[in-house]
Amino acid sequence: MMHASIVAIARTAAAAAVLPVILLLNGCSFGPPPREAAVSYDLGPQSIPAPLSSVSRLTLRVPEASAPAWLDGTGIVYRLNYADPARPQVYAQSRWVDSPAALLTQRIRTRFAAVGPVVNGRDGARADYALQVEIEDFSQIFDGADSSKVSVRLRVTLVNLAGRSLQAQRSFGASQPSEPDAKGAVRAFARTTDALLEDILEWAKSSLKGI
Repeated sequence: MMHASIVAIARTAAAAAVLPVILLLNGCSFGPPPREAAVSYDLGPQSIPAPLSSVSRLTLRVPEASAPAWLDGTGIVYRLNYADPARPQVYAQSRWVDSPAALLTQRIRTRFAAVGPVVNGRDGARADYALQVEIEDFSQIFDGADSSKVSVRLRVTLVNLAGRSLQAQRSFGASQPSEPDAKGAVRAFARTTDALLEDILEWAKSSLKGI
Protein backbone atom coordinates (compact mmCIF):
# COMPACT_ATOMS: atom_id res chain seq x y z
CA MET A 1 0.00 0.00 0.00
CA MET A 2 2.86 2.34 0.85
CA HIS A 3 4.44 1.71 -2.59
CA ALA A 4 1.12 2.50 -4.38
CA SER A 5 0.78 5.77 -2.47
CA ILE A 6 4.29 6.82 -3.43
CA VAL A 7 3.59 6.05 -7.10
CA ALA A 8 0.34 8.08 -7.00
CA ILE A 9 2.10 11.05 -5.44
CA ALA A 10 4.85 10.90 -8.07
CA ARG A 11 2.31 10.84 -10.89
CA THR A 12 0.47 13.84 -9.43
CA ALA A 13 3.71 15.80 -9.12
CA ALA A 14 4.67 14.98 -12.72
CA ALA A 15 1.28 16.13 -14.01
CA ALA A 16 1.57 19.39 -12.04
CA ALA A 17 4.99 20.03 -13.60
CA VAL A 18 3.75 19.39 -17.16
CA LEU A 19 0.62 21.59 -16.86
CA PRO A 20 2.43 24.99 -16.94
CA VAL A 21 4.30 23.87 -20.08
CA ILE A 22 1.04 22.95 -21.79
CA LEU A 23 -0.51 26.28 -20.82
CA LEU A 24 2.55 28.13 -22.13
CA LEU A 25 2.44 26.33 -25.48
CA ASN A 26 -1.27 27.01 -25.84
CA GLY A 27 -1.08 30.56 -24.52
CA CYS A 28 -2.07 32.03 -27.88
CA SER A 29 -5.50 30.46 -27.51
CA PHE A 30 -6.30 32.61 -24.50
CA GLY A 31 -7.59 36.18 -24.95
CA PRO A 32 -8.58 38.00 -28.14
CA PRO A 33 -6.58 37.35 -31.34
CA PRO A 34 -4.06 40.05 -32.31
CA ARG A 35 -5.45 42.80 -34.59
CA GLU A 36 -4.03 43.18 -38.07
CA ALA A 37 -2.08 46.36 -38.71
CA ALA A 38 -3.97 49.05 -40.65
CA VAL A 39 -2.97 49.52 -44.29
CA SER A 40 -2.29 53.08 -45.49
CA TYR A 41 -2.85 54.28 -49.05
CA ASP A 42 -2.14 57.33 -51.17
CA LEU A 43 -3.40 58.00 -54.72
CA GLY A 44 -0.47 56.25 -56.34
CA PRO A 45 1.92 57.50 -59.06
CA GLN A 46 0.64 60.49 -60.99
CA SER A 47 0.82 60.38 -64.77
CA ILE A 48 1.35 63.82 -66.31
CA PRO A 49 0.44 64.14 -70.00
CA ALA A 50 2.84 66.11 -72.15
CA PRO A 51 1.68 69.75 -72.40
CA LEU A 52 -0.14 70.53 -75.62
CA SER A 53 0.43 74.27 -75.38
CA SER A 54 3.21 76.63 -74.41
CA VAL A 55 4.14 76.93 -70.74
CA SER A 56 2.26 79.68 -68.91
CA ARG A 57 3.97 82.90 -67.85
CA LEU A 58 1.41 83.40 -65.08
CA THR A 59 2.16 82.28 -61.53
CA LEU A 60 -0.63 80.37 -59.83
CA ARG A 61 -1.06 80.11 -56.07
CA VAL A 62 -2.59 76.81 -54.98
CA PRO A 63 -3.37 76.92 -51.24
CA GLU A 64 -4.41 73.85 -49.27
CA ALA A 65 -7.76 72.48 -50.36
CA SER A 66 -10.54 72.65 -47.78
CA ALA A 67 -12.97 69.90 -46.80
CA PRO A 68 -15.96 69.40 -44.50
CA ALA A 69 -15.33 68.09 -40.99
CA TRP A 70 -16.37 64.53 -41.84
CA LEU A 71 -13.53 64.38 -44.40
CA ASP A 72 -10.96 66.08 -42.15
CA GLY A 73 -9.00 62.95 -41.28
CA THR A 74 -7.26 59.93 -42.78
CA GLY A 75 -10.29 57.64 -42.88
CA ILE A 76 -11.44 56.21 -46.22
CA VAL A 77 -15.10 57.22 -46.09
CA TYR A 78 -17.94 55.09 -47.42
CA ARG A 79 -21.73 55.23 -47.28
CA LEU A 80 -24.26 52.40 -47.41
CA ASN A 81 -26.92 54.00 -49.60
CA TYR A 82 -29.07 50.89 -49.39
CA ALA A 83 -29.13 50.94 -45.58
CA ASP A 84 -28.10 54.26 -44.00
CA PRO A 85 -27.07 56.87 -46.61
CA ALA A 86 -26.85 59.76 -44.14
CA ARG A 87 -24.13 58.05 -42.09
CA PRO A 88 -20.53 58.41 -43.32
CA GLN A 89 -18.38 55.50 -42.14
CA VAL A 90 -14.68 54.65 -42.40
CA TYR A 91 -12.84 51.39 -42.94
CA ALA A 92 -11.38 49.97 -39.73
CA GLN A 93 -8.16 48.53 -41.20
CA SER A 94 -7.57 50.83 -44.20
CA ARG A 95 -6.86 54.54 -44.31
CA TRP A 96 -5.17 57.34 -46.26
CA VAL A 97 -1.58 58.34 -45.50
CA ASP A 98 -2.88 61.91 -45.15
CA SER A 99 -6.24 63.67 -45.38
CA PRO A 100 -8.03 63.66 -48.77
CA ALA A 101 -7.57 67.45 -48.88
CA ALA A 102 -3.78 67.11 -48.51
CA LEU A 103 -3.57 64.33 -51.10
CA LEU A 104 -5.68 66.30 -53.57
CA THR A 105 -3.72 69.51 -53.01
CA GLN A 106 -0.44 67.81 -53.90
CA ARG A 107 -2.07 66.25 -56.97
CA ILE A 108 -3.32 69.65 -58.18
CA ARG A 109 0.02 71.39 -57.63
CA THR A 110 1.89 68.69 -59.50
CA ARG A 111 -0.51 68.80 -62.45
CA PHE A 112 -0.55 72.59 -62.80
CA ALA A 113 3.21 72.85 -62.30
CA ALA A 114 3.58 70.92 -65.55
CA VAL A 115 2.21 73.92 -67.49
CA GLY A 116 3.37 76.89 -65.44
CA PRO A 117 4.86 78.15 -62.15
CA VAL A 118 2.96 77.18 -58.99
CA VAL A 119 3.43 78.43 -55.42
CA ASN A 120 1.75 77.21 -52.25
CA GLY A 121 1.03 80.55 -50.61
CA ARG A 122 3.16 79.89 -47.52
CA ASP A 123 6.55 80.84 -48.94
CA GLY A 124 5.71 84.51 -49.57
CA ALA A 125 6.17 84.22 -53.33
CA ARG A 126 3.97 86.52 -55.37
CA ALA A 127 1.37 85.07 -57.73
CA ASP A 128 -1.05 86.38 -60.34
CA TYR A 129 -4.03 84.17 -59.54
CA ALA A 130 -5.13 81.79 -56.80
CA LEU A 131 -6.81 78.46 -57.43
CA GLN A 132 -8.96 77.62 -54.40
CA VAL A 133 -10.48 74.14 -54.11
CA GLU A 134 -13.24 73.04 -51.76
CA ILE A 135 -13.96 69.32 -51.49
CA GLU A 136 -17.67 68.60 -51.24
CA ASP A 137 -17.51 64.82 -51.53
CA PHE A 138 -14.76 62.22 -51.54
CA SER A 139 -16.46 58.99 -50.60
CA GLN A 140 -17.23 55.47 -51.73
CA ILE A 141 -20.94 54.77 -52.18
CA PHE A 142 -22.51 51.34 -51.88
CA ASP A 143 -25.83 50.96 -53.72
CA GLY A 144 -25.78 47.29 -52.71
CA ALA A 145 -23.56 45.00 -50.64
CA ASP A 146 -21.52 44.09 -53.74
CA SER A 147 -22.02 47.24 -55.81
CA SER A 148 -20.01 50.40 -55.20
CA LYS A 149 -18.65 53.51 -56.86
CA VAL A 150 -16.59 56.50 -55.76
CA SER A 151 -17.86 60.06 -55.84
CA VAL A 152 -15.66 63.17 -56.04
CA ARG A 153 -17.16 66.66 -56.07
CA LEU A 154 -15.13 69.87 -56.00
CA ARG A 155 -15.90 73.58 -56.09
CA VAL A 156 -13.05 75.49 -57.72
CA THR A 157 -12.56 79.26 -57.58
CA LEU A 158 -10.07 81.39 -59.51
CA VAL A 159 -9.19 84.68 -57.83
CA ASN A 160 -7.38 87.61 -59.45
CA LEU A 161 -4.88 88.51 -56.74
CA ALA A 162 -3.94 91.91 -58.17
CA GLY A 163 -7.50 93.12 -58.20
CA ARG A 164 -8.73 90.94 -55.30
CA SER A 165 -11.64 89.92 -57.50
CA LEU A 166 -13.39 86.72 -58.50
CA GLN A 167 -12.19 85.58 -61.89
CA ALA A 168 -14.28 82.42 -62.29
CA GLN A 169 -15.93 79.66 -60.29
CA ARG A 170 -17.26 76.23 -61.21
CA SER A 171 -18.27 72.94 -59.63
CA PHE A 172 -16.76 69.68 -60.88
CA GLY A 173 -17.96 66.19 -60.15
CA ALA A 174 -17.42 62.65 -61.34
CA SER A 175 -17.93 59.07 -60.22
CA GLN A 176 -16.53 55.72 -61.31
CA PRO A 177 -17.38 52.13 -60.40
CA SER A 178 -15.09 50.47 -57.89
CA GLU A 179 -14.56 47.07 -56.36
CA PRO A 180 -16.56 46.86 -53.11
CA ASP A 181 -13.59 47.21 -50.76
CA ALA A 182 -11.04 49.80 -49.64
CA LYS A 183 -8.36 48.77 -52.14
CA GLY A 184 -10.81 49.04 -55.03
CA ALA A 185 -11.98 52.43 -53.78
CA VAL A 186 -8.41 53.77 -53.71
CA ARG A 187 -7.81 52.77 -57.34
CA ALA A 188 -11.10 54.35 -58.41
CA PHE A 189 -10.37 57.56 -56.47
CA ALA A 190 -7.05 57.91 -58.32
CA ARG A 191 -8.69 57.49 -61.74
CA THR A 192 -11.54 59.85 -60.93
CA THR A 193 -9.32 62.53 -59.42
CA ASP A 194 -6.88 62.56 -62.33
CA ALA A 195 -9.73 62.81 -64.84
CA LEU A 196 -11.21 65.75 -62.93
CA LEU A 197 -7.84 67.52 -62.83
CA GLU A 198 -7.70 67.47 -66.62
CA ASP A 199 -11.16 69.10 -66.71
CA ILE A 200 -10.09 71.72 -64.16
CA LEU A 201 -6.90 72.48 -66.08
CA GLU A 202 -8.79 73.01 -69.35
CA TRP A 203 -11.30 75.25 -67.56
CA ALA A 204 -8.51 77.30 -66.02
CA LYS A 205 -6.85 77.73 -69.41
CA SER A 206 -10.06 79.06 -70.88
CA SER A 207 -10.69 81.33 -67.87
CA LEU A 208 -7.26 82.92 -67.67
CA LYS A 209 -5.33 84.71 -70.36
CA GLY A 210 -1.84 83.33 -70.81
CA ILE A 211 -2.22 80.03 -68.99
